[in-house]
Amino acid sequence: MSATTSSTAAGETEQLRRTPLDAEHRALGATMTGFAGWSMPLRYTSDVAEHQAVRSAAGLFDLSHMGQIRVTGPDAGRGLDRALVGNISGLAVGRARYTMICAPDGGVVDDLVVYRTGDEEFLVVANASNATTVTAELQQRCSGATSESGAWVEAGAEARAAAVDEPAGPVDTTTALVAVQGPAAAAILTAVVVDADRDDVAGLRYYACTPARVAVDGGTVEALVARTGYTGEDGFELYCAADDAVALWRSLLAAGEPHGLVPAGLACRDSLRLEAGMPLYGNELDRTTTPYDAGVGRVVRLDKTDDDGSPLPFVGREALEARAHSEPARVLVGLEGLGRRAARHGYAVLAPRGATVGHVTSGAPSPTLGHPVALAYVTPEVSAPGTELAVDVRGRAEPVRVVPLPFYRRAT
Repeated sequence: MSATTSSTAAGETEQLRRTPLDAEHRALGATMTGFAGWSMPLRYTSDVAEHQAVRSAAGLFDLSHMGQIRVTGPDAGRGLDRALVGNISGLAVGRARYTMICAPDGGVVDDLVVYRTGDEEFLVVANASNATTVTAELQQRCSGATSESGAWVEAGAEARAAAVDEPAGPVDTTTALVAVQGPAAAAILTAVVVDADRDDVAGLRYYACTPARVAVDGGTVEALVARTGYTGEDGFELYCAADDAVALWRSLLAAGEPHGLVPAGLACRDSLRLEAGMPLYGNELDRTTTPYDAGVGRVVRLDKTDDDGSPLPFVGREALEARAHSEPARVLVGLEGLGRRAARHGYAVLAPRGATVGHVTSGAPSPTLGHPVALAYVTPEVSAPGTELAVDVRGRAEPVRVVPLPFYRRAT
């Protein structure tokens, strides 16, 4: 364990939960940090080196802190249709959908990925900071369907939200989630998946998933493999039992080494998603923001219908329908820095004459583009691409320009 890791670890509180891969991170010399109640690797070497590795080769991430909630039963799909803004019952088995759970006023409670893993089985993946809330909301919103037609929300250890009020044990999960992201991800995955499952994994479309067996030292590991990610690159996310996490992690590291894969932390994951223009809950998304405000109104399916053909009621529908047909008070835009100093969360966005016209939600130097980038909410009249504005960076007006999102798009 390096001195950095030791000093960081010494400052951690016993209340922080640890993923099944905690010892692996520390053995690799990771700088650990508290995040949403979990002890997580912030970086292993440098943020820029890990970022560039994902863009050029591949990175391996531990995402076991994410909330995993299983919803099952004959009416599970319909229950989720009523609980979430998307059309979930229409998902085919083996497909996934990016969606949101909203409050009655249309504000975003969390953004989610929902996988249909069986005819009557769904896996809802929530942000770590919102896992407790999302589980409770799903239990409440699906309760009517539970008594009438059977939509059950599992809130046990596997959902991990129910463990919030209990003392954190040495390892506080029953499942693990790791991600391989980058242009070499497909080559790495096909190298470790057993022959019988290789074609299924290689043929996965974006936002599709399949069960597969991964070769590890001494045997195989059962995993749910999904072609999803949060970096703007091709990639896969693998769900497995906590007891299998270390073997899976080591197998992926070994298979990825010839391809340039490196372990990667939360810091570079944030800069990668920022370049890709992907929203982060707590920054671009929160209870005061609707999906339309954040530029992702496409996830709201107002065309959902009930069995009799009438509009299907779901939580937030009335408010979202009104918002869909109104002029926005603010617009999420991309800002390209024209100077060298990066805008940060909360900094004011200024019009040419100094009036405040918005605020930055995320900002950082872009390792890929070589200049600062930021996401910001601004008033509609200054939201057109090409508009030149400024950001107040510690009392100095730094010039920026509104640009289309994403900042970075991978070659296809």
